[in-house]
Amino acid sequence: MKKLWAPWRIEYIRSEKEKGCIFCDKPKKGNNRKMLILHRGKLAFVMMNLFPYNNGHILIAPYTHTDHSNNLSPEERCEIMELADATMKIIKKVMKAEGFNFGANIGSVGGAGIEEHIHFHVVPRWKGDTNFMPVVGHTKVMVQGLLETFDLLKPEFDQLG
Repeated sequence: MKKLWAPWRIEYIRSEKEKGCIFCDKPKKGNNRKMLILHRGKLAFVMMNLFPYNNGHILIAPYTHTDHSNNLSPEERCEIMELADATMKIIKKVMKAEGFNFGANIGSVGGAGIEEHIHFHVVPRWKGDTNFMPVVGHTKVMVQGLLETFDLLKPEFDQLG
């Protein structure tokens, strides 16, 4: 069994958390690039993960503040899935991803770092993207910076309308 190791995320786990809910607060701010918001839909939005598991790690969240998908309307769930499909298509085209991990961590026991507002992860994968560095050196080799990746992906998300 292969594993996706992310020991560098301990920085996020140990860091002081922002007050409020990032999934409620960030969309209210105007600077998409600074907030890492790639696309604002009618019911949900797409943003980059500040503490990514892999290059191009994307988060999709509803504007509705809820902790579980059961509390979302069918329209919200549908838009989230459409955004997930569009995100994977864009990342495959622009970043040449060979596969994806997609899903949500629900509740703290389920691995949710922010359990009060459901969000979905789209993590691009490439053959050989896990290597010895995270395990031996507790170091993740990120081949591109967050803002460079944002600038690479944003024009494609702008075409979603």
